[in-house]
Amino acid sequence: MLVAVIPAHNEAAGIGAAIQGLRQQSTPPDHIVVVPDNCTDDTAAVAADLGVDVWPTTGNTAKKAGALNQVLAVMLNELDDDDLVLVQDADSALDAAFIITALRALASPRIGAVGGVFRGSGGGGFVGHLQRNEYARYGRDVRRLDGRCLVVTGTAAVMRAAVLREISRARERGALPSGDGHGGVYDTTVLTEDNELTFAIKHLGYEVLSPAGCTLVTEVMPSWTELWRQRLRWKRGAVENCVQYGLTRVTWPYWGRQLLTMVGCVVTYLYLATIVVAVVTGQWGLQPFWLCVTAIFVVERIVTLRDRGWRYMLPAALMYELLLDVFLQLVHTKAYFDALTRRQRAW
Repeated sequence: MLVAVIPAHNEAAGIGAAIQGLRQQSTPPDHIVVVPDNCTDDTAAVAADLGVDVWPTTGNTAKKAGALNQVLAVMLNELDDDDLVLVQDADSALDAAFIITALRALASPRIGAVGGVFRGSGGGGFVGHLQRNEYARYGRDVRRLDGRCLVVTGTAAVMRAAVLREISRARERGALPSGDGHGGVYDTTVLTEDNELTFAIKHLGYEVLSPAGCTLVTEVMPSWTELWRQRLRWKRGAVENCVQYGLTRVTWPYWGRQLLTMVGCVVTYLYLATIVVAVVTGQWGLQPFWLCVTAIFVVERIVTLRDRGWRYMLPAALMYELLLDVFLQLVHTKAYFDALTRRQRAW
């Protein structure tokens, strides 16, 4: 049996698409449960009208992780070890082959969770366009790695009930972090529950996978301000998850990526500073070496957007996406500073 669980906070406008995506699967779930969490809109009513089970949270103050822990605490008592749980964001919609592809991957006992390969929804203007390009490149990278991924994305993931129980028991006995001391499948104290859950799964000896066929569409942030908040939470959460687990056989590649990101930030700022100095001092000029480097970057920008077609590939040669690159470097710098100074965290 496969149960789909959709935690939702004020998602009345999009919950129908999420449910429809599940029902249109080539192998639909046996059961769909929507978990309205502190909603002030009609999420619960819309879901009920669509004929799915609705399990509202009670007194939850721990966001998505807390909502999922409440419903899983009940659900896991009723599921067999071989039963599957699909956890999906309410602002996402699965493509028709998602579940059947995940089932094939989970046939291997070494796979602890199967996540999705997402693309961006429409809207959001220029900032939405940049995110769609970014997600297209992410999908290309995952395919080239045969589904190997760093994080089981929170947009949608399928896991065995037995693995979820194992995680909960490991938290209860202290073998895995549990910031609030109450166990549960999800650590409710972290900013990025999907990243932390990935660490937990890997520390229990399982692997994670995002097969090429597990595709879905997810919401993009409609403004620079909202994108800043989202990415700051993602980045700081990832950093704090590394600190939480320490340096282990699982986390060392993640620590390495953080180090490379720090170096990238420094290099970016030095590069921009040299451009400013050159312009101000009038020493601007074309250098063959840097022209070659720029040409390589231009080709990379074009080729890696192949999934979106020539309509998007050719404009990428203008390198306008450097705006997003610099923006993300600023986000990363702020996240590192906030983590080091232990500034108050915001969801």
